Amino acid sequence: MENPNKLLSRKEAADYLGLKENTLAVWAVRKKGYLPFIRMGGGEHNSGTVRYRQSDLDSFLENNTIFYKKNQKAIT
Repeated sequence: MENPNKLLSRKEAADYLGLKENTLAVWAVRKKGYLPFIRMGGGEHNSGTVRYRQSDLDSFLENNTIFYKKNQKAIT
């Protein structure tokens, strides 16, 4: 079984989610709060190295999955 607390680079996280790496960078800079991330090194104003927990990525996918039933509006 894969480790859910595995730390992924921004590129790995973007690939995992099917997004562009730049999208995750923009979310982090704009503090959109879509995904929690870990800043390793650097100071308060220096991005340093960024990592994402795989479990956070899985939660993001689960929380943003929309299910449709026939002839109904979206259920979130």
